[in-house]
This record gives sequence, structure tokens and C-alpha cells, in this order.
Amino acid sequence: MAQQDRAIRTRRLILEAAASVFDDRGYDRATIAEVLERAGVTKGALYFHFASKEQLALAVLQEQVVDIVVEPQKIKLQEFVDAGQVLAYRLRSDPIQRGAARLAVEQGSNHLDRKQSMLAWTRFVEGLLNQARDRGEILDSVVVNDTAELFVGAFAGLQLMSNALTNQADLSHRLTVFFEHTLPSIAVPAVLARLKLEPERGAELDAALQGRASADAASS
Repeated sequence: MAQQDRAIRTRRLILEAAASVFDDRGYDRATIAEVLERAGVTKGALYFHFASKEQLALAVLQEQVVDIVVEPQKIKLQEFVDAGQVLAYRLRSDPIQRGAARLAVEQGSNHLDRKQSMLAWTRFVEGLLNQARDRGEILDSVVVNDTAELFVGAFAGLQLMSNALTNQADLSHRLTVFFEHTLPSIAVPAVLARLKLEPERGAELDAALQGRASADAASS
């Protein structure tokens, strides 16, 4: 068990180092040597987990979705909002989120298949919206797949603009404005009135999630 735990920690360390390199240099200019230097691991340790730079990048993109887990809410649509705000907050400094974000929207490189990342996010959003529909929280006229693709595409655009202007510092605010303009066309009025959209929510939720994770790690 201890050996397995070490392997999990090493893999995460490598992923975070790789994401940091991808964030700084982009996919094409990133090198395995830079990842090894930042992670402080041997080449053998890295290749035990990842066979190539492409595998590293794809793993970072996959981890970005896996990392976004929020607390269950009475209103499923609130979980959808919360997931967006947690992601917006983490894009300020979290290495996995920042590295994956650059990989997902970076232009000019044809050496990495980014389609799976967009599809994974669309499935994630679609799942939350379908659960919201089952609870009667969204309007009957909403086409869930189209709406999920709209939100994923729009978030990518918001992220690019925020990164260019403020290095993601105002992304939570931009996302709140986007929610305020779009959710009235999706949510039933009774649910819409109860949603919490404030941009500070991402930081508060992330702090609670990190605190719970630390407590769980200490007790295990």
C-alpha cells in the first residue's frame, strides 16, 4: 500500500510539473528534460507512468476534468454553477488547470489531439444538466447537448480574454456576468431565483474542498 501511495504521489508530481511547463512554454516548445527538472524525478520514474510527451499532455487534459468535484447541492444547477466558479478560481494558480487550459485552446500546434478534452468537458456539463432536467430545474425547451457545447465553448473564450487582459484574475467575474445573461434562458424561474452566482463563491468552495481533502489525508 505504501508503494502504491508513493506511485500515486509521483504521478501527480510529474503531472503538475508537466502542466507547469506546458503553461509556460506551450506544447511544441515543452521538453521532457524541463519536466524532469521541475518534478525532480528520474527519467525512469517519468517513463514508468508516461511513455511520451503526448501521453503527458493528454493526461494533464484528462486530470483537469477529474479534479473538478464540488459538494452536492439541493439544486443540481447550483453544482453546475459551482463547478464553473471553482474552475475559474483555480485557473489563477493551479498548475493542472492552467497547463490544461493552455493545451486545450493553444493555436498553431497540430501534434496534439485536443478534441477529447472538449468532449470530456461537454460530457461533464451535459451530465449535470441532465440531472437538473430530471429534477425539473431547467426549461423543457432546453436542448441539453447544444447547451453543454455552448457553455464549454463560451468558457474557453472567456478564459482566453481573461488571460490576455488580466492573467485570469477577472475570470470569476466574467463567468458570473455570463451566467447572469444565459441562465434565465435555461433555468425555471423558481430555481433561477435561488442560484448563488457571486464570483467569490469559487474561492470559498475551493478552500472548503482543500480543507476537506487535507483532513481526509490526515485521517487515512
